[in-house]
Amino acid sequence: MSRNINIFLRQDNIVLRIKDDAQTRDIIAELQEKLPELKKFYKEDKTPILVTGKILKRSEIDYIQDLIQKEMKVKVDFDSPRSLGLHGIKKTFKKEIETSETKYYKGSLRSGQRIEFEGSIVILGDVNDGAEVIAEDNITVLGMLRGMAHAGAKGNEKALISAHVIESPQIRIASVIKERTRDEIDIERYSYAYINDEGVIEME
Repeated sequence: MSRNINIFLRQDNIVLRIKDDAQTRDIIAELQEKLPELKKFYKEDKTPILVTGKILKRSEIDYIQDLIQKEMKVKVDFDSPRSLGLHGIKKTFKKEIETSETKYYKGSLRSGQRIEFEGSIVILGDVNDGAEVIAEDNITVLGMLRGMAHAGAKGNEKALISAHVIESPQIRIASVIKERTRDEIDIERYSYAYINDEGVIEME
């Protein structure tokens, strides 16, 4: 059986490192096995636990935290963000996401509307000025993208944004922001955005 979780002691915390490609069911099963090993680190000491490695979804974070805290009254920290967006990103990383869980939204997003998802999002319409689309992975808009789009919203710099035409004054991938003036938008017609090797958002 492959090992998905490694436990080791650092000066300030006990680290649970989860393999990037570990599946949820395997993480939970192995963590249940390793709880006795984890408890050996504790007597009166309340050294916090840091869960690192794989970027986890909110449901995975909650399940792991509950599982540990049912056995031990100890603080559990995660380097995975609980929320999507710039303020939630704790670290950036590069992970290929040719396949991911995808949410489809039928119709256009009006100003003031916001949609977010821990996976990829496909909008079957336009994203109008004042609307927001935020995805952990990729964003695809079959119509015009005029509102704010943030792909890789947990820090993945390999995420992509694509649309029929991107007319947004601001787009974001991971922690990188690209802003465009009205004149630039009117002159330049792009349908694809990604982070290049220099770490900036490039559009084609």
